[in-house]
Amino acid sequence: MFRPLVLFLALRYTRAKKRTHFISFITLTSILGIALGVTALITVLSVMNGFQSELRERILGMTSHVTITGYDGKLPDWRSLAPRLEGRPHIVGSAPYVEAQVMVSAGRRASGGMLRGILPQREGQVSAVVDKLVAGRLGALAPGRFGIVLGSELAHYLGVWIGDKVTVITPQMTATPAGILPRLKRFTVVGVFEVGMYEYDRNMALVHLEDAARLLRLGRAVSGLRLKLDDLFLAPHIAADLNQDLGPGYFVTDWTRLHSNFFRAVQMEKRVMFIILMLIVAVAAFNIVSTLVMVVTDKRADIAILRTQGLTPGGVMAVFMLLGAIIGLVGTLAGVAGGVALALNVETIVPAIERLFGIHFLAADVYYISELPSELHWDDVWQIAAMAFGLTLLATLYPSWQAAKVKPAEELRYE
Repeated sequence: MFRPLVLFLALRYTRAKKRTHFISFITLTSILGIALGVTALITVLSVMNGFQSELRERILGMTSHVTITGYDGKLPDWRSLAPRLEGRPHIVGSAPYVEAQVMVSAGRRASGGMLRGILPQREGQVSAVVDKLVAGRLGALAPGRFGIVLGSELAHYLGVWIGDKVTVITPQMTATPAGILPRLKRFTVVGVFEVGMYEYDRNMALVHLEDAARLLRLGRAVSGLRLKLDDLFLAPHIAADLNQDLGPGYFVTDWTRLHSNFFRAVQMEKRVMFIILMLIVAVAAFNIVSTLVMVVTDKRADIAILRTQGLTPGGVMAVFMLLGAIIGLVGTLAGVAGGVALALNVETIVPAIERLFGIHFLAADVYYISELPSELHWDDVWQIAAMAFGLTLLATLYPSWQAAKVKPAEELRYE
């Protein structure tokens, strides 16, 4: 009459009798536990993916995929080297740079930072700073005019804006009648950029390449050459090939080596969070063990009658495994739905909570990223769902085995 019988019985046992509402409550808590665990796991991994992508994008927005320098810190032949490199596969842009640690001061305030000399017309090939300007323009950097573009946090700290003057002090020394003094030069602020990463917004200043070379006495040399690739994940292979082809006079490195600590830390945190939250799912899944054990105890007489009517031990075992699978499937699907919905709306929900309670979760002067990003990877979703459902199936084995050991009613009567 009821086909398939095993599925009918499993669905029937999801509803307890009036006198055993406690079993229904435990079943519901098991479903909710699995759902909450899966939701938390999908959301957290999506946020970790977002952090990783955002960190990579913001770091590479100011650095480069591959960097070529000389072993003495100078690269005099960059003008002949750049056209040769741009013709190689996967290299889509190059730009020279001059870089040095300096002190920037305005009025009574001073701050250490990184001075980078760039060619404005080529900088857009290797970085995103052109798109990150909040005031002024990069084209205002002209040789001999000594203009400077500051990070937003650095400009705010110094209390300067477009048209104001700042003094750049370098560690280069100059002999004067008064003694040995550091080299310094007055610059005019012509732009302010904000990449959203405090390390750069607080410590970076951009000037024209020729002005930086003149200030640092590099002549026609530069500190190095920055390259952009069509696939950033090929950077280690391209860097290794260039190291071999260019010879011993050059030092080639890539973004994975320059910033490896950041990305290794994020990857390690992602793995640890996955393990911790999967333990939460495991605890919720193994609540199914107690639920099914109580159901087996409650239905012992029913099982004996079913055995008398011809249901095999394997059939009994299948009933309770299917019952646990139904609980696990409902919890997993609910968790996937909740996790996907939350992961896709984290960037909307978190700012709303911050405005509602007047708090800020990620302070810009403490964390590299001041916003909570989210990037949903469907392969993570399927992996989490499969593992959660697998744990629920594993949790059904012992109760199902115990149910299969129940004897038919005739044997129980004779015993």
